[in-house]
Amino acid sequence: MFPRRLIYAAIAISSAAAFVLFGYEFIRSVSSSLFIEVYGAENLSRGMVAVPPSVFVLLYGYGRLLSWQGATRALAITSIFSAALILWSYTALSRGMPFAAAIIYVFREAYIVIIIEQFWSFVNSVLTTEQAKRINGPFCAVASLGSFLGGTLVSKWATVLGSEALLLFTAASLVPTAVLGIIAYKFGGEPKPSEEEVGGRFGHVGVKTLFRSKYLIFIGVLVISTQVVSTVLDLRFNGLAETEIPDKDVRTGFFGGVYGNLGLASGILQLVVVPLALRFVALHYIHLGIPIVHFVSSLVLTISPSLRTGTAAYTIFKALDYSIFRAGKELFYMPLSYDSRYRAKQVIDSFGYRSSKGGSAGVIELVRLGVKTIPGIAFSITAMVAAIVWTPIVLSLTRAYQKLVNPK
Repeated sequence: MFPRRLIYAAIAISSAAAFVLFGYEFIRSVSSSLFIEVYGAENLSRGMVAVPPSVFVLLYGYGRLLSWQGATRALAITSIFSAALILWSYTALSRGMPFAAAIIYVFREAYIVIIIEQFWSFVNSVLTTEQAKRINGPFCAVASLGSFLGGTLVSKWATVLGSEALLLFTAASLVPTAVLGIIAYKFGGEPKPSEEEVGGRFGHVGVKTLFRSKYLIFIGVLVISTQVVSTVLDLRFNGLAETEIPDKDVRTGFFGGVYGNLGLASGILQLVVVPLALRFVALHYIHLGIPIVHFVSSLVLTISPSLRTGTAAYTIFKALDYSIFRAGKELFYMPLSYDSRYRAKQVIDSFGYRSSKGGSAGVIELVRLGVKTIPGIAFSITAMVAAIVWTPIVLSLTRAYQKLVNPK
C-alpha cells in the first residue's frame, strides 16, 4: 500500500515536523512569559492584533519563493530565515531591548504556521486519501514527540538557564527542519503546478484561488470560527497564569510543563484515536463532536474559574486541534489543485488562523476602550457561543466535501 519511497518521505517530513515543534515549545513559552513580564497579560490581545500583518508579509514572501524557487527551496529558505530572525531577537533581548519581547511574540505566531502548513501541503500532495487516513495520525504523533520533549525541557531548564537563553534552542531546531524537509521532497518528489498555475499565474499568494471556490471559502469560515474559541481560551489561560504565578521564570517553566503535557496528549490521540476515527467514523460525526466538547469544557470554566479549569479548557482545545481536527481537516484539501494545496491553503491555515485570532483580539481591544476591564468570565462565555456557531458551519462543509469526492 505504501511504496518504500513514500515511507522514507513520511519519516523525513514527520521528523522535520518534530524538530520544528520541539523548537516551537521553547519560543512559545518564552515569548508568552516575556511579553507578560514587559507589557502585562492584559495587553496580550494588543500583541495578537499585530500578528495578521506579520503573517501576511511572510505569506507574500513565501508565495514569491514558491513561484520562483519551487516548494523544496521555499521550505528551506523560510526555515533558515526564521532561525536568523529568532537569533537576532535573542541578541536584542540580551542587550536589554525590551521591545524584542513583542517582536518575538508576534513572530512566533507567524513563522510556525507558514512552516507547518508547508509540511501538510507536501503530505496532501503525495498521498492518496486512503493513505492519508492511515498515515495522518502517526505523522502528527511523531511531530508531537518533539512538542512533548520541548515542553518538558522548558519546564526543567527555564529557571536554570533563564527564559531568554531558551530561544537558542528554537533557532537551532530550524536547521534540521530545513534539511529533513529537503530529504522528504527528494523521496516523495516535488509536486508540480499545472500549466495554468506555473509561476503563480493565478497570484503568488493564493487569494484569487481562494475566492474562486465556495468550497475553500467554507474551509476558511470554519478556521475563523475555531480560532475565536482558541483566542478567548488562550487569553483566559494566560490571565489566570499571570495572577497565580507572578515570577517570570517560574511562569515560563509552568507554560513549558503545560505545553509538554499537551504534546503528550496530542501524540496519544494522534497515534491511537485518529487512525481509528478516520477509518471507521464518518467525517461529519468527527467534526460535529469537536465543538460539543469545547462547549462543555468552556461551560465548566465559566461555572468554576481557576487556573486548573482554564488550563484544562485550553489544553483540550489544543489537543483536539492538533490531532483529530487537524487530521480530518487536511482531508478537505486532498482532491484540490496545486494552487489550492500550496497557496490558498496557506491563506486559510496561516493567514486565516492568525488573522481570525488577531481580529478577535482587536474586537476585545475595542470593547476595552469602553469598559476598561473585561471580566474573565466573558472569555469562556464567548468560547461557548463560538462553539455553537461552529457546528452548522462544519456540517455544511462536510456535505460539500462528500459531494466533491462522491459526485454521483
